[in-house]
Amino acid sequence: MQGTPEALLRRFQAVQAKRLNYDNTWQRVTEIVWPFGGDFTHIQAPGDRRTDEIFETTAAFALDRFAAFLESLLTPRNQTWHRLRASVPELNEQHGVKTWMDLVNDRLFQWRNDPASRYYSQKHEGYKALGAWGNDTLFIDRRAMGGVRYRYCHLGDTWIETDHENAVNRVYYRRRLTHAQAVARWGQRAPEAARKGIEQQPTEEAEYLHVVYPREGYDPERTDFLGMGWESVILETSQKQLVEEGGYHELPYKHSRYTVNPGEDWGRGPAELVLPDVETLQEQEKTFQRAGHKVADPPLLLQSDGPLGKGQRRVKLRPGGLTYGGVDVNGRPTILPLQTGANLPLTETMMDQKREAISAAFLNDLFLMLTRDKEMTATEVLEIAKEKGQLLTPTTGRQESEMLGPQIEREIGEMIRQGAVPPMPPELEEARGEYDIVYDNEASRLQRSEEGLAITRTLDAIGHYSQYDPTLTELPDWHMAMRSLREVTGAPAKLFKDERAVKQAIAAQAERSSKMEALEGAATGAAALKDMQAAGVDINQAAAQAGAGELVA
Repeated sequence: MQGTPEALLRRFQAVQAKRLNYDNTWQRVTEIVWPFGGDFTHIQAPGDRRTDEIFETTAAFALDRFAAFLESLLTPRNQTWHRLRASVPELNEQHGVKTWMDLVNDRLFQWRNDPASRYYSQKHEGYKALGAWGNDTLFIDRRAMGGVRYRYCHLGDTWIETDHENAVNRVYYRRRLTHAQAVARWGQRAPEAARKGIEQQPTEEAEYLHVVYPREGYDPERTDFLGMGWESVILETSQKQLVEEGGYHELPYKHSRYTVNPGEDWGRGPAELVLPDVETLQEQEKTFQRAGHKVADPPLLLQSDGPLGKGQRRVKLRPGGLTYGGVDVNGRPTILPLQTGANLPLTETMMDQKREAISAAFLNDLFLMLTRDKEMTATEVLEIAKEKGQLLTPTTGRQESEMLGPQIEREIGEMIRQGAVPPMPPELEEARGEYDIVYDNEASRLQRSEEGLAITRTLDAIGHYSQYDPTLTELPDWHMAMRSLREVTGAPAKLFKDERAVKQAIAAQAERSSKMEALEGAATGAAALKDMQAAGVDINQAAAQAGAGELVA
């Protein structure tokens, strides 16, 4: 362990203090954008109302759509959203390597789809955290029954440090456990306070801190945790007591950021970008509701509090109420509603402008681009997809590099160590098992939409100019063009036959055409013979003269 528990806790406190400005901002985002996301500086009791600061819900609903949008782009639940291939291109042509890569890929999705792993539920919370606070942390650890388990880590309980390249290399995760939970996990190794308190106060909580950081001078030849590249320490903070020491082969906490400002370690999300708009909209909504209430039920203007203030001459506002003295002897009203001059349509227009800005920051406008109420050609759809892909590339690219890639690396490492897949093929092992991740999700298809658009435009041009030169249709490989378009548009692979089936179908079609030509030729010949016989021509003599031999016996 690098340092004593006291030294680790002092370093942790310094990291906490350095993040205080972020915590204040994130607390405000929590109060008016994601009230159920968790606390930072104002810790509320479980079950408390958390919506007292929210008067207008545009930002809250936009955050939900943002999370759903990112999930559909990057990790859709009903799709195999990535593939694996060897980094050495020649190895991908070898059957053993390809089969092993496909098996590993299939097993990865089996692990994630296992209900006990909770991958997709935890990942969805992470996407919401990206939208609200610009940071997402996912913990990946081994399950006792095999496989892995995933846990979303609330940002209010998670702190990071970065290396010289601004990559996360140290994580602190704080968690509260009851005495009963601590003893169930560590048994006799649990802190003394937990072991003594379990009889009298089993539900009393204590704070535990998990710290993971690079191990200095580790020996990879060792088989115990000292041979692991990442050191793991769990401390009980109140007693500054070491509870558990271990290690990991990969950093188990995967931390990604939405966008990072120069000189900063923490990410910033879209909610922080439009926080002034969200706060303004909250105030506008309060003003709008007060103004609307006054218009619907205006204050009444009275001449004095005398004649109409008491007895039967009191103002009665209930339906059917009779107010004596409400008009004078000439029929003129003595009670008038207050005309505030409020321009409610103008106020609503101003609020709509704020709503549009908030929705745009959360990418809601991109989410709706393909749902326009008009018929669109395939080319128009690809044009929109191209535009979306260009706008989304920075967002999806960072998540693939900071979250999904390291996540897959961690999963594959656990899979191999647990023996969940057969040994690596020798030729792949010689290449040190290096592999590439090929993303096959909506985000990758949007990024490739320009390729699909180029194919469509080229084929359209060939179709147009082939009326002047029919040989132009021989230029493209139509089968390859259609297969490329299928990949870009994301149509199911089962829609297309494989290469062998296509070749068999082409051969069968050619054979049928040959037979039809033979039959048509035979029918034409028979008809010609019949015509010659009807005309009284000696068919055999004509054939002999033509050198064809005897045609009719």
